[in-house]
Amino acid sequence: MNSQIYISTKSSNCVECQNIKSFQAHSAILRYRSLYFSDKLANAINDNNNIKTINLKNILTEYFEIILKYIYGGVCLLEDFETSFIFELTFVALEFLLDELAKNIETYLIESKSSWLRLHFSRVYQKSFQYDKLHEFQKWCNDNIVKYPDKFFDSEDFTCIKENALVSIIKRDDLQMSEVKVWKHVIEWGIAQNSDLPSDLKNWTNENFLALKDTLKNCLPHIRYFQMSAEDIIDNIRPYQQILENDLWDDISIKLMLPSRQIASIILPPRTILKPKLPTRIEPFSLIINEAHAAEIASWVDRNDNTYSVANNPYEFKLILRGTRDGFTADSFWKLCDKQTHLVIVIKVKDADEILGGYNPIGWIRPSGKERTINIVKIALFFHLKMGLFKILF
Repeated sequence: MNSQIYISTKSSNCVECQNIKSFQAHSAILRYRSLYFSDKLANAINDNNNIKTINLKNILTEYFEIILKYIYGGVCLLEDFETSFIFELTFVALEFLLDELAKNIETYLIESKSSWLRLHFSRVYQKSFQYDKLHEFQKWCNDNIVKYPDKFFDSEDFTCIKENALVSIIKRDDLQMSEVKVWKHVIEWGIAQNSDLPSDLKNWTNENFLALKDTLKNCLPHIRYFQMSAEDIIDNIRPYQQILENDLWDDISIKLMLPSRQIASIILPPRTILKPKLPTRIEPFSLIINEAHAAEIASWVDRNDNTYSVANNPYEFKLILRGTRDGFTADSFWKLCDKQTHLVIVIKVKDADEILGGYNPIGWIRPSGKERTINIVKIALFFHLKMGLFKILF
């Protein structure tokens, strides 16, 4: 609901919003805490009751209530509001020149609501670059774009972004994109800003090239022409050479023919393209059973009628002995498993699609001398996988 603000005491002032709702505030507090209201109050005229009225026709009541509480108490609790509402509150705070509040909201959303920001990336990006002061949002957006630029540059609304937003991306050393693709997207954006340009480049006039050159005057200095291949220059830059300064095109041509020749143009360094890192190979805990089997065994151990999911398995299975690695002898078993508790043993039957196994919570103790006694544990179990399934408790 939109609101109307009305102040009824001499020490207060009146701020009006739409839909007949009023708020009471004190001039001294408004002046001291808000440059916005300090300016508004200085230009407002007292009525017959010595009350000043300020009209805020575009501010929603729900937002102004938060703004007024912040002006009075310096606190803004965000947890109870929808993320979309909080995001829009950022721009309301800027409208009231409450830069500190806007910055705090930026930090909160980036640290606590990044999944929402990614889900609404286009909206976040477009609005963030409409305001010069939203540096945290702008950096967050660009950090995501340079890592995965294709999703951004290939989006339908790419050509709708502001010039300052495009410049902030293409000047980044860590933009993960080949230089010729950067050039193509810059040209695409520039042409989209000039709807009257002919669709066929062969039909362009000098005025058409000059129009594109003027549109891209702040973008072209950030293209790394000297990091492109000769083929890319000939196929993609040369058709638009008229939008480049003559000296720059001359230097590009010289470098194509004489790569070691010194030139006057600034040579920007190549972009830092990161090599994709493969995830660290982790040795599986078993070559016989998988994580789903492990979760099922865990449910048997707990006598749980409902099988655990892999994500909810309360136990971590760690490999102690592997026959193919440590040997199949009794000595190997006792060396690694003696006195180990909570043991699960699984055995793959040769030439058969069967897995046998068992669980012993208290473990085995290696017999000394001629002792061959084995204690039977009541809560141990045996299991048989794949060719049927049964549990034996004893």
